[in-house]
Amino acid sequence: MKKSLPFLLLTLGLNFAFTFFLVQQFTRNLKGPEQEPSPVRQVNFVPEEQTPPPPATVHVVEMPDDFVNTSELVMPTVVNINTSTWGGRRFAGGSGVLVSPDGYIITNRHVIEGGSQIEVTLFDKRTFGARLVGTDPYTDLALLKIQGHGLPSIRFGDSDEVRVGEWVLAVGNPFNLASTVTAGIVSAKGRNINILQSTYSIESFIQTDAAVNPGNSGGALVNTRGELVGINTAIMSESGAYEGYSFAIPSNLVRKVVEDLREFGVVKRAVLGVSIMDVDDHIAEELKLPSVAGVYIRQVNAGSGAEEAG
Repeated sequence: MKKSLPFLLLTLGLNFAFTFFLVQQFTRNLKGPEQEPSPVRQVNFVPEEQTPPPPATVHVVEMPDDFVNTSELVMPTVVNINTSTWGGRRFAGGSGVLVSPDGYIITNRHVIEGGSQIEVTLFDKRTFGARLVGTDPYTDLALLKIQGHGLPSIRFGDSDEVRVGEWVLAVGNPFNLASTVTAGIVSAKGRNINILQSTYSIESFIQTDAAVNPGNSGGALVNTRGELVGINTAIMSESGAYEGYSFAIPSNLVRKVVEDLREFGVVKRAVLGVSIMDVDDHIAEELKLPSVAGVYIRQVNAGSGAEEAG
């Protein structure tokens, strides 16, 4: 028994050492292999170079840059008209437009109606007495003549080519403020506002939002090329002053009146002998028309060509 005790202790010691070794290995395996700590990742706050996004589209409405040139071209052709009685009392005033270098001036009939003497003041302040060549009550136009030559005169434009939304300038003498220029756009064409109130009146006004006031009557409505596209004639207002609606006689009609008054002293026109009215929704519905277009013949005048033709 005494001999076996050391062997037993040795065996136990070996077993204990072997067991301790196994425990150490098992613990190391659980912890995993030792590693160096990972370096801290640096965040680069300098943005990388990128293609910039396209700029936002901004729609800018540009004003025509030729308003100045147009105004300088047109102002010398627009005159100031004053009428008076034989006693010298001022009767009325308005504007007119030189349409020829030898002194023919177109204006509104209502500007000179009722006056016995007509005085015209040019852009350069020269004053002339004017002779009445003729008037046309159905268009509210009148043609005057002053003695002169080499006078600045306006170019006629084609009013049929005028488009709604197009820029126009009104040139005249509102409230006796000489050579006043205002700008606007064409708001509508072919307006009939029933201001002439005549069976044979012709109303096909160009409507604009250019400011027009008393004294502008007879003045020029021009496009941005300085061409005459209308004669400013009327405003629609409850106060008597401009409220956003002005009306001009189309230049193609003005040209016809000027030519006839110069040649004949009156405007010659064919008379069909019927009374007509524009077709509107009510007429189209009543007559069961397929569309709102054209005119409605409401009366055939006795003894007229239309009656003879049946």
